[in-house]
Order: sequence, then C-alpha cells, then structure tokens
Amino acid sequence: MSRNLPAGRVVSAIAFSAVAALTLGGCGSSGAAVSGPGASSAASAIYTWISNENDRSQWQSFIDAAKKTDPGFNLTLEGPSFPDYWTKVKTREASPGAPCIITTQGARAQELKDLLAPLDDLAKKNNIDPSKYNQAMIQGMTVDGKLRAIPYDAAPFVLYYNKDLFQAAGLKYPTENYTRAQFISDAKALTKNGVYGLSLPPQFVNGPAPALAFADGHYPVKDGNLDITNPDFVKDVQFTFDLVNKEHVAQAPQASDVVDVSQQQFMSGQAAMTFGGPWMYQTFTTKTKGTVGVAVIPSTSGNPISMIQGSGFGIAASCQDKEAAFANIMKITTADVIGAVGAGHGNVPTLQAAMTAWAGTKPAADVSTIETLLKNGKPLQTTKNWNQVETLFTQYSVEGFRGTKSAETILNSVASSAK
Repeated sequence: MSRNLPAGRVVSAIAFSAVAALTLGGCGSSGAAVSGPGASSAASAIYTWISNENDRSQWQSFIDAAKKTDPGFNLTLEGPSFPDYWTKVKTREASPGAPCIITTQGARAQELKDLLAPLDDLAKKNNIDPSKYNQAMIQGMTVDGKLRAIPYDAAPFVLYYNKDLFQAAGLKYPTENYTRAQFISDAKALTKNGVYGLSLPPQFVNGPAPALAFADGHYPVKDGNLDITNPDFVKDVQFTFDLVNKEHVAQAPQASDVVDVSQQQFMSGQAAMTFGGPWMYQTFTTKTKGTVGVAVIPSTSGNPISMIQGSGFGIAASCQDKEAAFANIMKITTADVIGAVGAGHGNVPTLQAAMTAWAGTKPAADVSTIETLLKNGKPLQTTKNWNQVETLFTQYSVEGFRGTKSAETILNSVASSAK
C-alpha cells in the first residue's frame, strides 16, 4: 500500500492526524441517535448501485452488521444498476427528498466531486484517523485536497484461476511472481476441448487492460488528465486484444455483453482464468465448477503490482442533515462491520483492524496474495469524463478483440470523443 500522498492531499491527512485520538472503530458510537423517531429519512437513506441480488445482499449486510450493536438501526436502499448509476445519481440527487448517503468508487470520486460534500470537518469532529485506512483508498477518495467519502474496502484487481483445470493440464499454479510470458504459456495449454484459457468482458476497467498496464507501471490518467494514448498504455491494451486475435486463448466479447457473461464462462468451467475484483471472491469460490484460486496480475517482470479500486460512502452536497448522515456512515464503517461484510462477501477491508475477520477461513495462499497486492497497489484515479471513456471503449473494443482495428486507433478515437 502506498503511503506517499500527493502534496495537496498531505495537508488534509495531517490535519486529520493532528486531532486523531480514536480509531474508526471507536468512532462508531460517537454519532447522535439518528435512527429513531424524528430522524431525517433522507439522512437514513442510501443511493447506490444495485445491479443484482448480490449487490443488494452486500448493502444489506452493512446494515445487518451494524444492528448487532444498535438493534434499532436501519437504512433504506435504492438505486439502479452499476452501469447506470454514474449518470442517474446526478439526476436523483437533484430531486427533492433524495438520499443523503451516496456511494462512490475511489476511482470515480473525481467524476462525482460536485455531488459529494467535503467530509474533512465531520471527520475531524468524529476523530477519524486516516492512517488507519489503506492509503491508496484515501488518495482515491480525496479530490482537490478534500476527503469525499469514507472508504470501506480496498480492492486490488486479481486473476482468478480454476485449480482443477490447471491440474488437468499438468500446470503449476500461478505464483506471486507470475509473468506475462508464463501467463500466455498457461493460457495456451489450457485452451482445448471447448475450454478457453481466459474469459474477457468488453468493458475497460472491468476488463484486464488497465490492470495489466498497472502491473507494468503504466496508467490511464496522468496529472488528472486522460492519458490513454501514451505508447506504453497503448501497448498494454494491444496485448489484451491480442489474447483473442493473436494468441487465441479467449473468445471475443460482444459490445452488448455485461460483465456477467465472462463471469458465467469462468464459473461454468468454459474458461480457466478471468480477471476481477475481490468482491467476486465469495461468488467465484462457491459457485464455480471447480476449485478457485487467486493470483496476482501477471507482469512483464513478475513483480506483483495491483490496481486498487474500492468504494466508500459519501454525503450528497444537497443533504440538509449532513451530521445525521455522517453518524449513519460511522455506524456502517466500523472495523467490526467492515470485517463482517468482508467475511461474508469477500470485500477486502480498507481498515487493517478488520483484516483478521476478512481472512476468516480463506485459504492461506489466497490471503497472502491479497495482502501482497495491497502492499504493492496503486490507486486507480480517473477523470470527470470517465463514464464516456468507459462507454466508448466498450463500444469500440470489440473491433480490437476481433483484430480489425488496433489499440492505437481505438484509444485515439476514445480520447478524441470523450470531451
């Protein structure tokens, strides 16, 4: 995990530290009673992405875990699918009675900064110590020097693999120094009898391209500006396209594919590997045909460097009762709550104090891989027009996977169109 905060953010972090006296776990009981009669209904409501029952179950698990220390606690949930969330949250929060609590990913905090109220003063008042959090997530949630959300997880992108298929192919499991060369060799050996080495979605961040680029030290954003046409990043995206049209170790996705399509290919045993976040851990390890392991993102050097995403709870700038909303956020972001949610759903806690609960009975190798990636992770940070980038890349990437257009052509088109 990086502890090197950009200069503009150090000021904010130091300010928090100067008054910190308690850990977050101790802050959960400091807020006013906001769930009883007379409490603001908007301050007790969350607007978030709810793509499926798995999402709803995850959000409910925060509430259920908080109820263990406050049986009367409750929050209401509403929201669209994840792809729709980033546009609909803006219209929803402009309407009367909109939920005060809204979620954001660290990578998308820049995009939602005008919606998210700065939390610095409330954080100081509640004695929050930012040093207790994964520093990549604090970086991700800080925009223009202001903290915009309290993170609950720190999600390093990983490579999931089917151990049974690796064993059947006579292959060794990926190590924590997995190279791209070994990854290609394994994927080719696994591609046979109707099974592909890898399953791929057409999306940008949910696909492997940015994660593979991060592993080699290349990033899509530089100094707050879109930088997807730099030659190193272009080369990494072309590597991803070549997995289909050159190496023939994956099927070309369709632009209309949602992420679930590639996930289903992996879970059904039609693909031996797939990329994803740790939020899929519980689903993959319990619903895949075969035993699933977790590996680092392959890099040219074999050094394990991960792209860290992660999410948190913020407060809408339009909220009329921010203190009540913040008190509710404190109740669902204690170490106990985050640890319980992580144990049940796989979300890697942003608080070190919750890691033991998250590790639970997970295989030691999986835990070691995640901890290694947390130590060596870099935060994904995006731009205000990121939703356009995602949409355009999903639309154009299919031609890249088919080999009819190069990564350079596609990324130049995305960069020139995403204004």
